[in-house]
Amino acid sequence: MQRGLPQQRSIKDVKKVIAVSSAKGGVGKSTIAANLSLSFARQGLRSGILDTDIFGPSIPTLFDLSGEPRLSNNNQLLPLSNYGVKTMSMGYLVGEDSPIVWRGLMVMKALQQLLHEVEWGGLDVLVLDLPPGTGDTQLTITQQVKLDGVAVVSTPQDIALRDAIRGVNMFQKVSVPVLGMVQNMSTFVCPNCSHQTHIFGSESVRQQCDKLGIPLLADIPLDARICDDADRGKPTVVAEPDSERARAFDSLATHIRKSLIV
Repeated sequence: MQRGLPQQRSIKDVKKVIAVSSAKGGVGKSTIAANLSLSFARQGLRSGILDTDIFGPSIPTLFDLSGEPRLSNNNQLLPLSNYGVKTMSMGYLVGEDSPIVWRGLMVMKALQQLLHEVEWGGLDVLVLDLPPGTGDTQLTITQQVKLDGVAVVSTPQDIALRDAIRGVNMFQKVSVPVLGMVQNMSTFVCPNCSHQTHIFGSESVRQQCDKLGIPLLADIPLDARICDDADRGKPTVVAEPDSERARAFDSLATHIRKSLIV
C-alpha cells in the first residue's frame, strides 16, 4: 500500500457493497438506487442504502424518513428503516432546510462516519448512493471501502452520457468492478394514447456499453409516476409493485445479483 493512502476495508456486518453512480447530476440516480435497494428487499435479501451525498442528500425524502438517528451501545449510528430497508444519510443529522457549508476536511470526516460508524446489524447487500461527479468523495469511497461493484446511470442524451463514460473509466482506473450501465428516461409512453417517444434518444447507452464491453443492466422508462412516487416518499417498487415500471427495477436487481452471486 502506498504511504499516505487510507486502508481499504469492508463495512462491518455487510456482505456485499454496491455503488450507484452517475457522474452527471439530474439523471435519476438516487431514485434508481432507492428502488434497487427496495427490489433487493422484495427478493428476500437483508437490504440497506447509504446516502453518501453530503451536500444534497435524497434518501430521507425518498424513504419518507426524518429524525436524528439514535446511538448504539457501541456509540455507532443506528439506521432508520422503512419498507423493509435500513437507511443512513447526512440528511438525518442536519435540519431539513439547513445548508451544509463545509470545506473538504469536514466533508471527509462526515463521510468517514457514514462509512464506518453505522451499526447495520447484518446486511446481505448495501447500496451506496454516490453524489454526482468523479472527485474527492468518489475517490475516498473507493480508497476506504471494498466495493463489490458499481452500476453507472445515464440518460441517452449525449451530454449526460459523456460524463457517465468518464465515471466508468474512473472506476476501472481504481480497480472497482463495473457491473454495467443503467439507461434511464429513455422511452416516454403517453398515458393517453400509449404512443412511445424517445425524448433523449433510445440506443446511445446500449451502444456505449457495447464499445466499453460492459452489460446494459436495465432500461428504465421516462414515466411521471416514477417521479411522483419518489417525491411522496413511496418509491415505485413499493407504491406500484406489480407495474411494468417496478418490474424494470426488479430486473435490475436480478441482473446485479447474478453478477455478484448474491
